[in-house]
Amino acid sequence: MALEFRWAEGQYGRFAELAADLVRRGVNVIVTPGSGTAALAAKAATTTIPIVFGATSDPVKEGLVASLNRPGGNVTGVNFLVGEVVAKRMQLLREVVPAARRVALFVNPTDQENYESTIREAESAARGQELLVHNVATRRDIDAAFADIVRQRADALFVAPGSFFNTRRVQLVILAARHALPAIYATRAYPEAGGLISYGTDVLDAFRQVGLYAARILKGTKPADLPVLQLTKVELVINLNTARALGLEIPAGVLALADEVIE
Repeated sequence: MALEFRWAEGQYGRFAELAADLVRRGVNVIVTPGSGTAALAAKAATTTIPIVFGATSDPVKEGLVASLNRPGGNVTGVNFLVGEVVAKRMQLLREVVPAARRVALFVNPTDQENYESTIREAESAARGQELLVHNVATRRDIDAAFADIVRQRADALFVAPGSFFNTRRVQLVILAARHALPAIYATRAYPEAGGLISYGTDVLDAFRQVGLYAARILKGTKPADLPVLQLTKVELVINLNTARALGLEIPAGVLALADEVIE
């Protein structure tokens, strides 16, 4: 078996080009583990090659499948929890940094899958807090956004989910530390890199489920016969070293909920 890897490097406009290339190569299945937008590009490129997605928004509303139980066509996959946990992530940030009144929100305007829903859910969950929304889509945008939020005297940072931010996690973590800014993220990769806290889908488990669906298809199961899998598992990871560096004391109640504490 041969694996053909394609990586858009956070540039969502490249999905159509990459999907078309895979179709030309006649692959047996196309897997888009972390992006419903990539799956839509693949679906537009072929109606015959099976597609297994990992989507962070409603795959029915996005037009990926006819229904969750009966996907139909050549597409099925796994639906991650993303928009559903934004409010809880804001709550955790408020508990960890109770004095925060101005919260900067980094969102990627090219990420159609998460952009509007993240802003909407974050605004709804920001009780009494001022939300400072910053559109960030490049490395330079990150530098500029940090300069802006320092001038705006933001008290904390909320980074939206998405592959672009994941690829720039070291830059985000370093700048947050440089400016002594408490930040919350969507996946454990950030606190493992030195970020303060993350709350969201267990990405490794989610990708594993996508891989298992791809394996079943390679063994002969049709995508239409595999209901979309709805993941419910989330994880909370806290970096206590970062908390100490920021002069923060993590509440005992939050620590008790943590799936992992990095010391």
